[in-house]
Amino acid sequence: MSTASQTALADQLAQMRQQRARSRSRVVTTICGAVLAGFAVTLCLGQSLTPPIDVLRVLAGSDVPGASFTVGTLRLPRALVSILAGMSFGLGGVVVQTMLRNPLASPDIIGISTGASAAAVFAIVMLGWSGVAVSVVAVLAGLGVALLIYMLAWRDGVTGTRLILVGIGLSAMLESFIAYVLSRAPSWSLQDALRWLTGSVNGATLGQAFPVLASLTVFGSLLLTRQRAIEAMRLGDDSAIALGVPVARDRAIVILSAVGLIAVATAVSGPIAFVAFLSGPIALRIIGSGKSPFVAAALIGALLVLIGDYVGQHLLPGRYPVGVVTGALGAPYLIYLIARSNKSGEGK
Repeated sequence: MSTASQTALADQLAQMRQQRARSRSRVVTTICGAVLAGFAVTLCLGQSLTPPIDVLRVLAGSDVPGASFTVGTLRLPRALVSILAGMSFGLGGVVVQTMLRNPLASPDIIGISTGASAAAVFAIVMLGWSGVAVSVVAVLAGLGVALLIYMLAWRDGVTGTRLILVGIGLSAMLESFIAYVLSRAPSWSLQDALRWLTGSVNGATLGQAFPVLASLTVFGSLLLTRQRAIEAMRLGDDSAIALGVPVARDRAIVILSAVGLIAVATAVSGPIAFVAFLSGPIALRIIGSGKSPFVAAALIGALLVLIGDYVGQHLLPGRYPVGVVTGALGAPYLIYLIARSNKSGEGK
């Protein structure tokens, strides 16, 4: 091939990469705009309509009679926690799915969220704890269960299928433990435990948003800086090592960061069902294969929680926690994915 032909081919490839990058940027910008629009609607419209000018005055720190309480105390913390928790679930979920090359390898499917839930329910019912103590126990339990799953699945390395099966089995054991604890719960703590298990942002405060924001800043940054390493690990350890990736170190950092995101979000909002599971596949379908889905999945997660909470509170007969709405969305997709996997032989 002549030098001119090589130069033309290189220019063509560069243009294709630029076009893909611009396309991805447009999609991400559109999703981000949808999140901002949902945030604005949540602040302005609930049981009553608050004029946008009053919302802006409240956000600027002004004391607006009626709106300061409705927007500043009720709606704003709820919307912020929804967005931050949704981003954490979405990013943590897509990272695990990408690294293990299996859409079923979601933290809420393989037992990490269940571990946090089991610890939180035990703390609420058996120990009588509440608030920060329950959140700390949930985070530590989520990290501990993730480590246990990884150790049990290890056999000269970790394969996605084996880790998923171990996680599902451990999740079933933890679900049984949760059922046992709930069966012994006194009435005054049973409602708190059930509300936490459902996944809800009811009663969210600005104070709850800060730990999720800190977790998203630290762990999210670690994950985004290791996108190429995660993509390389999808090819297998040998290929990743050949590409210069320190596999053992980066895998530990990625798993710890993804589990940290999920555990902290779960500690604040409870295990909001299927957000981590759905965000990645939706993002991939929107932006297309061959492109990094991480930022898009985080934004999709925020949109799912934000819209799910609004629908559950205002658009359905009665009021339902966001976990009920996302669970109703995610369960049919899980059944479809398993049926498709069995038909095509994926995951074997």
